[in-house]
Parts: sequence; structure tokens; C-alpha cells
Amino acid sequence: MNGADTLLETLVAAGVDVCFTNPGTSEMHFVAALDKQDGMRGILGLFEGVVTGAADGYARMAGKPACTLTHLGPGLANGLANLHNARRARVPIVNVVGEHATYHRSLDAPLTSNIEGFADPVSAWIRVSESAEEVAADGAAAVQASMTAPGQIATLILPADTAWNDASGPAAPLPIPAAAEVDGSAVSTVVDALKSGKRAALLLNGDAVSEAGLRLANQIAQQTNAVLLGDTFITRMARGAGRVDLDRVPYFAEDASQVLDGLEYLILVGTKAPVTFFAYPGRESHLTPEGCTPLTLARPDENVLGALEAVVDGLGATNIQPILNEPLTPDMASGGDLTPVAIAQSLAACMPEQSILVNEAATSGFAIPGATRGAPPHDWLDLTGGAIGIGLPLAAGAAVACPDRKVFALEADGSGMYTVQALWTHARENLDITTIIFSNRKYAILQVEFMRVGAHNPGPKAMSMLDLTNPDLGWTQIAEGMGVPARKAATVDEFNKALVEAVNHKGPSLIEALV
Repeated sequence: MNGADTLLETLVAAGVDVCFTNPGTSEMHFVAALDKQDGMRGILGLFEGVVTGAADGYARMAGKPACTLTHLGPGLANGLANLHNARRARVPIVNVVGEHATYHRSLDAPLTSNIEGFADPVSAWIRVSESAEEVAADGAAAVQASMTAPGQIATLILPADTAWNDASGPAAPLPIPAAAEVDGSAVSTVVDALKSGKRAALLLNGDAVSEAGLRLANQIAQQTNAVLLGDTFITRMARGAGRVDLDRVPYFAEDASQVLDGLEYLILVGTKAPVTFFAYPGRESHLTPEGCTPLTLARPDENVLGALEAVVDGLGATNIQPILNEPLTPDMASGGDLTPVAIAQSLAACMPEQSILVNEAATSGFAIPGATRGAPPHDWLDLTGGAIGIGLPLAAGAAVACPDRKVFALEADGSGMYTVQALWTHARENLDITTIIFSNRKYAILQVEFMRVGAHNPGPKAMSMLDLTNPDLGWTQIAEGMGVPARKAATVDEFNKALVEAVNHKGPSLIEALV
């Protein structure tokens, strides 16, 4: 038994049974160990950003970490954008990063790099295994670190000789620390603020937007007339018929300011005070209104559900029944050219119960939350860190975690090209994912932001940097070249036919929606 064997056995014993991988020479003993470990599923991604994004989607839906395997510093660096998104999503991931053998590192071979330096901005825990005998214990510690509330990224760096040298055996799983309990004084302060009669809002994320969390928050809102708001981007939210509705803080600062205006208390539950996504000339970056007091009920690493339950008890709201969304069964859109609104309506009309909606539709997706409010119960996953290219990999990970649920990847055409290789993994693993490409053939959000940041009126050169024509992206050809059946739709009727076929088909498919 070598170091790689002990690491695989340790990970599986700790409940880590999926590895998203793009390996190289230094990782070959780990790859060989996969052959001997029936408890670990290996899933190949053709780019490291697919690997890390899929691990994020898996963690959001499985509630536990997957393992990633990447090749040295450059391989890890290729996956950093989606690790940034995963860090913002606060999900557990165990990265295994291959390294040169311990005696080879000092030679400055071409792929030598500062792996710890690459890993540091996205990792809560980093360790280099310096001997084969350390690998198993380090693996157990990595899983424990990843599962520390609310979920963290742990990066284990594995020199090649520590993988191939003999080792004595696996390590036992380590206990997972419980989330810290919220201090009673924080609960009392929030209860007093809510009883004061002043205008208050609860800003929610993390466990607070689970089905149980939203029910508790709704009881509080009914008892006190507090407003319920979610962060602009949510890690995972329970939505649809029979669940509590939740509005979000809008993306654009001027819209967000209108929603928050007049608040006297902003109660933070599983999140922090909101700020603008970017700085803008002459505008404030903080969104908390002047004269409004932010109060932290529960940090993301604390027992969010326990804190909400304590507030419900403190307000005497235990017997209040939450207000739930009524089921709506809209007709599919009909006739005419295809629009984002029509896509949203048709999706709401035919999405199956317990679907998973992965939203990276950008400007084309604004109609979808409203249209699906009364749709069958489903989960909603967002782009959490702002680094585009998460949608297709995130959908892959969600589908691996939940093979019996239909996944919809709602994808902007520009964002989709960042990690288009994920379609190959969709096909290879026969994942039940329907990808809808909103093909407007431009970076529409950047065209909006060009004006909002106060830049000059764009000329032909500037506009060409935000345009995706000349040539047009051929998404049906791209998808079919990667093994995913695809159709193009320019009208509502064409889209509806393609969508119904995709819903009734178990496996990957793609619709290129010309909007």
C-alpha cells in the first residue's frame, strides 16, 4: 500500500466518494489508486475550471465535499476562478494538488511553482504532505477542515514520492466540529429591535434560505412586519410552490438602494452587510442606508437555524403558519419570436418537480425568478463570486450529486464559453442536464456597465470588445461535437418543442435559444 492508496481509503472512509479530476504525470499514482478503490467515483473534466466548478455544484447539493485532483501549480491555477466562486458559496471542497517529488522541487523544473501561493486566496486550510506516512492523516484533516462550518476549501499538496512510497495504512475519519451557537445577547438584541416597531429587514443567505430557514424567517416577518430579503446571489435556495417566497437585493446599486431605503434595522442572518458589486464614480459602495443599524443575528459559521428558532421563540411566533407560494401552472408561451420572458414562462410550465435550476443567464435571466415562483418545488443555485464560467460545471456537479433530479443549466452564451468543456463531461457521464443557452451574441451586462461606470460613449472599437458576432458562436455544433444532442430555436414554438423533448429525455441536451 502506497501513500496514494492510503489517501483514497481515508477519503472514502470519511464520506468523500467523488473525485473530479484533470491529472498529470505527478498524479499518476493517485489515478492508479482509483482503480483499486471501488468506493471513489472518478470524473474527468477537460479543464480544471470544470473540475473545481463541478466540485462546487456537488457540494451545494450533496452537503459534503467532493475531491478535486489537479496537476501542480498551473493546474490548480486554471481552476482558481471557480474555487473563488466556491469560497464565496461557503461550500466544502477537498483539493488534492500534485507536486514534484520532494527531492525534485529544488531543481526548478519547468512546472515548478508556488502552489501554496496559488492556493492561499481560496483555501481556508493548506498542507503539504512531506512523507508517505503523513498522507493519510493529512487527508483526514483536510476533510475535517472542509466540513468546518459553514463549509471551506481545504487544499492538500501531494508530492509525487509521497504518493508512490510505501505507507502503513489509512487514517480514521476525524470528528466534524458543530457550528458555533449564537450568543444569547445577539438574539435578545434582534428580538428587541424587531419589537421596537421600527422598520426592519432580515437579509438571508446560507442555511437561512433553506426550506426550514425560510419558514422560520417568514414566521418572524408575519409577527413583526419585517421585510425578508435574500442576498443578490444565493448559494442554494429552496423555491417554488409550497415554499416561502423571497425577494433579492437587486444587482444594480440604484435599484438596491430603493429596496433598502427607509430601513432602520438590517438584521444579517448567514451573511454580511451588502455592498455594491463594483465601485462607481461619485456613488457610495455601502448599501446600508444612512440611519440604518446593521445587526448580526448569526454569522455564516454559526448555527443559523438555531438562531432563527430562538428569535421565533423570543417573539412568541411559534404557532404562526408560514405563508407559502401557491402552485401555479401557467401555459407555455406561444407564438412569435423567442424572448427571455417567453423562455421563462415555458420553463415554469413544464419543469418537473424537484428540478435544480443553475442560473448563469446574466441579463437574459431576470424574468426567470418571477416566472418560476409558483412552479413545482425546486432548488436554485447562483453564481456566488462573480467569476463567470460557473454554470455548466456547477450543473455537472449538481447532477452527479442528485442523479434522479432534472438539472437545467440556464447559461449566457458569453459565460458559457469560459468552461464549455463541461459539455463533454455532461455527455461522458450521461448527466440529466438540459442546457439552455441564451444566445444574444454579446456581453450584454458589460454594455450596460460601460455606461454606468461613466465611460465615454462607446465607439466601434470599444463596442467590438463587447460583441460576440463575426463570427457567431455555433452552440449546436459545439455541443454536438462534444456528444450532447442540441437544437437551435429562434421562435417560441421551436423552443417549446425542443424543451418538451429535453424534459422527457433523461440525459444531456442543449437548446441554443436565439434571443
